[in-house]
Amino acid sequence: MLETPSRQRRRRRRRTSGRLVLVLALVIVFLLGIAVGQALDDSPKPGGVVTSVRTLTPLPQQPPTRTVTVTVTK
Repeated sequence: MLETPSRQRRRRRRRTSGRLVLVLALVIVFLLGIAVGQALDDSPKPGGVVTSVRTLTPLPQQPPTRTVTVTVTK
């Protein structure tokens, strides 16, 4: 069965337009993936660690009023 030249052109055009749509869809999906990746990378990290340092001065102590000796035997 022989096809006419006009049918061959239509089929070729359909194939080409289908491939073009597929390539454009893949490019759009790829660019969306990059955009989502960048958005996730730019977000701040939750629960950051905060360290604070302060120096405590000891309170003055009174000398003991009495001494107790405890002996422990086994």
